[in-house]
Amino acid sequence: MTVSDPAPTARTAAPAAVGDDRIARSAQARTISAEAAGIIDVVLEGGPTNLPAELRSHRVSPVEHKIKVCHHGGYEHFERDAHGLAGDAPVVFRWTGRTRIAE
Repeated sequence: MTVSDPAPTARTAAPAAVGDDRIARSAQARTISAEAAGIIDVVLEGGPTNLPAELRSHRVSPVEHKIKVCHHGGYEHFERDAHGLAGDAPVVFRWTGRTRIAE
């Protein structure tokens, strides 16, 4: 005589109640996703003089505020310049420091 186990049941999320913040978080996530859908051109200024020119231009999401570039056993850190440029000019990220890669 063989006994079979009943099929396992899966828990489902409870329906959203009035005032449930999951609805607000979902709307916020959609807004961020819409902003992140575009790509902008950025240039990196400052930092080591031997940072190759091809590493000084990037295409990133418009919501990015920091960029980290691997260079000579470490990372060069750049942050978005608070002063915006007019027109179609690339957004400027300025060098803020360097960290070494941990071994």
